[in-house]
Amino acid sequence: MPDLAATDLEALADRLGHQFADPAILRQALAHRSWCAEQAGEPSNERLEFLGDAVLGWVVADVVFRIFGQLAEGQLTDVRKAVVNAVALAEVAVELGLGDVLLLGKGESAAGGRAKPSILSDAVEAVFAAVYLDGGPAAAHALISRLLADRIAVAAGQLGGLDHKTTLQELAARRFDSFPVYLLDEEGPDHDKRFFATVTIAGVAYGTGEGRSKKQAEQAAARAAVTDLA
Repeated sequence: MPDLAATDLEALADRLGHQFADPAILRQALAHRSWCAEQAGEPSNERLEFLGDAVLGWVVADVVFRIFGQLAEGQLTDVRKAVVNAVALAEVAVELGLGDVLLLGKGESAAGGRAKPSILSDAVEAVFAAVYLDGGPAAAHALISRLLADRIAVAAGQLGGLDHKTTLQELAARRFDSFPVYLLDEEGPDHDKRFFATVTIAGVAYGTGEGRSKKQAEQAAARAAVTDLA
């Protein structure tokens, strides 16, 4: 995609639920440095990403503090970490369709940049900053609260600690810029079935596990992978 049409920006603004007084700032939020290297004088989204990270942290901290008054400081921190990370933000970016409208350099685009968690998570933070600058704190708070409400609720319900699959997701996103994939097999009759899982990252197997359910097998495989990669 050499550039963005006004209709692309309008459609994204509709998905965000914010009409921009200055659409140019939304366009900048989608401009990866690889694209800017090919376009003289075009600013990347890196400064917006910096601001968006801070805005995101503020909104999530504010939401969990106000809603979960019974939680201690350490638990509030755990909830925030569960939703403010590359994996969770990349998922939000996918839901918003950011990958399809990113401005990427030819090489990065050919290398699958539109699906890379690091690029997607950076872009969604830049978009948060764009909304903050264009519409003010209230607009940014409303958007981020809406997009992350379900994830915050789930995280608060899992305060026993993040599971092994979540830990592996975050590790894979940071180290490999990819998501884990679980391959499942099963054996035995329905009343006594066993499940076997192998977890791969970028096509390489890192752990295997088994259990009485698919979830147990995947958790065991993720635990083995985290141990192997530690």
